[in-house]
Amino acid sequence: MDSFFIKKSSSSSSSSSSSSLCFLIILFVINLTTTTKIHASNLCRDSCGGIPINYPFGIDDGCGSPYYRHMLVCSDYGKLDLRTPSGRYPVRSISYTDPHILLTDPFMWNCQDGDNFRPTRPFSLDTSTHFSLSSQNDYLFFNCSEDNVIIEPKPIFCERFPDRCDSSCDSSSYLCRHLPECGSGLHTSSCCSYYPKATESLRLMLKYCASYTSIYWRNTGTSPPYDQVAEYGIRVDFDIPVTTRCLQCQDMTKGGGTCGFDTATQNFMCLCPKGNVTTHCKDHEISKHGKAGVIAGTVTGVAAAGAIGFGAGVWYLRKVRAKAPVTCGVQSNENRLF
Repeated sequence: MDSFFIKKSSSSSSSSSSSSLCFLIILFVINLTTTTKIHASNLCRDSCGGIPINYPFGIDDGCGSPYYRHMLVCSDYGKLDLRTPSGRYPVRSISYTDPHILLTDPFMWNCQDGDNFRPTRPFSLDTSTHFSLSSQNDYLFFNCSEDNVIIEPKPIFCERFPDRCDSSCDSSSYLCRHLPECGSGLHTSSCCSYYPKATESLRLMLKYCASYTSIYWRNTGTSPPYDQVAEYGIRVDFDIPVTTRCLQCQDMTKGGGTCGFDTATQNFMCLCPKGNVTTHCKDHEISKHGKAGVIAGTVTGVAAAGAIGFGAGVWYLRKVRAKAPVTCGVQSNENRLF
């Protein structure tokens, strides 16, 4: 315990305590640097619940493209949701070769409901994002009011009233007669197919219909022409912003970084194990950026703690200086710290 106290009457004790402090500061700085590098290299998680998370998406702030910031949410127990203006929807799968996300909506009608229709909510997307509803979706509406909704066999109706064709709900829909996984389909309820071109159209339909569901056509096979199978779900297409800087960052010959962005400015950043740069991981300036810190809040917190610890060490050394000059190593007139 004596080595942790400074005795005014003993310069040797002061020197010993100062040396101990120097050793502790060195260990702290080494640990801080190591911890920062670990956090930096694990900055962007690449999966959630078995679903791969690749560019342009990210589930950690600062990862992926800023166009999709805060869109995907991964829970602590590995449940991936897409956040939209109408709520959060479980993600079933993500395809990057044919860019789309497949969602499920627990509020939509399913076969288990039969003729019992639960209250539902209209699905919507933010039109300012790079998401769009796929044309491979079909929407079925049940028990609609014939006083407010045009329910007609579409081929015949469109021949007679071509100007009102897009406003009709097709009662002769193939899917209404062959509901996926439902056997013979509905018994006493009516069904028609309509593709709403806007969220407001969907809201109006649900105002006059008991419920609805979304069915998408899943491609099967490895090459076109594909066979298609009808399944319940909502297919949402997305764009993959391709930039020269991101391709350069991901280039394995240049370090194989992860494309991300600065959370404050949303400017492009290449995330590397040793820090962040605006070019690629083998850039000669990476050491400068690495010392400046990384994007993730956890790492920023560690860096802040390091700054506080270093400041406390400097204050303590200045306090000790009055009795014994402090250096880390051999003390001489040439290598004094102060």
